[in-house]
This record gives sequence, C-alpha cells and structure tokens, in this order.
Amino acid sequence: MNNIIKLENIKKYFYKKEMFFSPRAKTVKAVDDVSFCVEKGTTFGLVGGSGSGKTTIAKLIVGILKPDSGNIEIGGTCDIVFQDPFSSLNPRMRVEDIIGESLLIKGTKKTERRAKVENVLKLVRMDGSKCLRKYPHQFSGGERQRIGIARALVRQPDILILDEPVSSLDVSIQAGILNLLKDLQESMHLTYVFVSHDLRVIEFMSDIVGIMKDGRLLEVSPKDEIYRSPKSPYTKELLGSIPEF
Repeated sequence: MNNIIKLENIKKYFYKKEMFFSPRAKTVKAVDDVSFCVEKGTTFGLVGGSGSGKTTIAKLIVGILKPDSGNIEIGGTCDIVFQDPFSSLNPRMRVEDIIGESLLIKGTKKTERRAKVENVLKLVRMDGSKCLRKYPHQFSGGERQRIGIARALVRQPDILILDEPVSSLDVSIQAGILNLLKDLQESMHLTYVFVSHDLRVIEFMSDIVGIMKDGRLLEVSPKDEIYRSPKSPYTKELLGSIPEF
C-alpha cells in the first residue's frame, strides 16, 4: 500500500470563554485522537455533521492549522479548494492575478505565468482568453469554483483537499464540478481528501469513507462497506436520513 497521507493520534483543541467576563474557558475537542491513511491516487471521503471536526482535519492536513499532538506525514505537495468560491477569491484581483499569484511569488516570468494560467484554465474547462482580465463577481458560482480549482492546480499539487467544494452551488451545477474533479484526478493522478456533509456526494466521489462525530473518527471503511453494512449507530442514523436508504 502506497500511502501519501498518514495521520497518527491527531488532537486539536480550541478554548473559548463560556461568558464574556468569565475567567473559565470551555475546551472544544475539534479533533480528538484521529488516525487514518490515504493511499496515493485515491479519494478519502470525510463526512459528518456541522462541528464534527472534518474541516479542522482538512486545515491540519494542508498546514493552515497545527496539531496540538500527534503526527501528520504528507508524501507530496498539497493544496486546498475552499467551500465558498466567492469569499475565497479576492474581489479586487483579476482572474489572471488570482490564479498566478503563487507563480509570481516564485518569481515566474510574466509570459510564462500567463501561459500556465491559460493552460490550467483549459483544464477546468474555461476559456482563458475570455476571463483573464475579469473579476470574480463577473462569474457564476460554478465558474468561480472552477477558478478556485485552477488556482490550486497551477501549483501542480499531488494532493487536493476539497472542503465542501459543491455545497454552496446549485444542485444543477454540482454534477458538473464533481465530474470535472473526477476527470482531473484521473488525468493528473491526484489524491483527494473530500470533505462533505452530503452522503450522496461522498458516495459518488470516494473510495474510502471516514465518519466523523464530535471530533472523533467513528469508522473508516471502503465506500461499499459503509453504505451496505455500516458499523456505528451514528453512521446508520446518517444513512437513514437519506430516503433511498
């Protein structure tokens, strides 16, 4: 087994005051002793309700947050696609500059930078000649998410962390983005960690599924096993909330 991501006994706690003037702080166990591995070229689906800790895990893997304890091993370059394609894109920057910002930081020359931006826009099925000089507000939600995906891909990552990438989109748009992600994974040999609260989306995208609740990873199994014979009562409850289950 060729694991590209390995989490061992990861903990991440947050502390917040119970009341404004209270000296006491409440401990929130966002991630509580979580371990799992992700095999190269596969999709690990992480599913759970709001506050389950799945987004915190996504941020820990990509390095936005640091664990309080435990060990994270990443066997390649990693980038993230965020949930809201509008708030995650700088409204004052043109598409060319949004996607090419990381290349600019690396010192890539302007002509090469533009060529790479145009190429990655083609990968996400957008016409660079028509959108390079536009701003995010001039695009639909689905197009903005494609720009967000292109921004992550321009750095040529081995791993993409996808944090609820279609939850803010109309249902009619979601399928196009999900199919695009599947095609990109195959053509670019990407590994995905796909975070979602939507069990239908997780079933479509994932090879292995992890079920999160209250910061704990309740079970991890191949997709077919999770949906056919769930082990934990919480997983059964989640599946029972979907009409066809």
